[in-house]
Amino acid sequence: MPQIVFLGAGSVVFTRQLLADLFRFDDLPPLRIVLHDIDAERLAVASGTAEQVAARFGRTAEVVATLDRREALAGADFVINMIQVGGIDATRIDLEVPAAAGLLQTIGDTTGVGGVFRGLRTFPVLSGIAADMLDLCPDAWFLNYTNPMAMNVWWMSVVAPSINTVGLCHSVYWTVHDLCELIGVPLEGTHYRAAGVNHQAWLVEWSRDGEDLYPLLREAIERDPELRRRVRVEIFERIGFFPTETSEHSSEYLSWFLRSPEQIERFRLRPLEYLGISEENVAEFEHAKAALAAGEPLELEEGAAEYAPQVIHSILTGTERVIHANVVNRGLIGNLPEGAIVEVPSRVDADGVHPLPFGDIPSQGAALNRSYLSVAELAVEAARTGDPALVRRAVLADPNASSSLTPEQLWALCDELTARHASRLPVALGGTLASDTLSRNL
Repeated sequence: MPQIVFLGAGSVVFTRQLLADLFRFDDLPPLRIVLHDIDAERLAVASGTAEQVAARFGRTAEVVATLDRREALAGADFVINMIQVGGIDATRIDLEVPAAAGLLQTIGDTTGVGGVFRGLRTFPVLSGIAADMLDLCPDAWFLNYTNPMAMNVWWMSVVAPSINTVGLCHSVYWTVHDLCELIGVPLEGTHYRAAGVNHQAWLVEWSRDGEDLYPLLREAIERDPELRRRVRVEIFERIGFFPTETSEHSSEYLSWFLRSPEQIERFRLRPLEYLGISEENVAEFEHAKAALAAGEPLELEEGAAEYAPQVIHSILTGTERVIHANVVNRGLIGNLPEGAIVEVPSRVDADGVHPLPFGDIPSQGAALNRSYLSVAELAVEAARTGDPALVRRAVLADPNASSSLTPEQLWALCDELTARHASRLPVALGGTLASDTLSRNL
């Protein structure tokens, strides 16, 4: 019986949707679903969710819930990672402390100061997971959803290069879905390819029946001037290719948008937006807990098209498909650094995930990607070497941070964030997390 492990299963909405997408496949064998979280209450809700979703789809599944990570990983075939180290409290620190210093972010989970510190507190837990996997399930596929995606997959490639690690994100699919809706063209039957880095890949090809669809997008923008008040449209008009993450995310990856009140108003941005999203997630957890207790059906999203269920289905059934995946750049994108984590089309079949060489991406897109990758590289190197100066240099390399604060201010900000996150950061980087605790659940 194939065993699928959910790490961070207490992320109940995401767990619910992944399970629904998985159980929609009617040709899968009976599955063993193992749920792990460090929060017993959330784990209980996840377990009840899994039981209900399996029953609603009429699927045979053994559902196991455990607070013990090693117990969860023993014999795993697939490990889906959704952990959020520090939870909503750490997210508040990532967003509110920089904002008080004059550095605004919207989401703060991918790059920049929020992404760096989110990565630094996630790396020790990833190291522990990797050690457990090498011991208990060395051939399992590690399917990562946890942000910062590029940093986390990069870290796994450093500490456990033999593990089959793939980063999965639905941003490319939903970008194309929404663009097709905007121009009135059905998604089904379109051909698209994107490449770059996670949350900042570029829709290089987008066509239907051999017809380039970009002219229709430009016409839609001309008809609706309000579209020019969206960050992604501004990026598209300046760069020439559409970026594959929301305007809210994309605004904090560049120096163009959050640096002044005028730009924030012009592009309809809401700094610290992720705090509201996080509060909504907490409320949804409470709603799910109450619904399960009352025996009520949970709401299931139709057609979420998440990649992890597709990868599992392809490997278990031999069904071939193409997804976009985050993997180590080994000759995949010629004008991005070798060894960095890139997002490229990938073929999936019974033998696993096979990234497809893309060649060079548009030079102007690669230029922006390199800034993003520099932040990730320095953060990974800071953790690998235990050099706290590299943490500050990673933040300094971020366009939004360096356009908002002086180097002296960024150093002071990193000092404060280090102090606030100390219990989850290694001693070498100024935290209090001793080396013998790095492999434990946090």
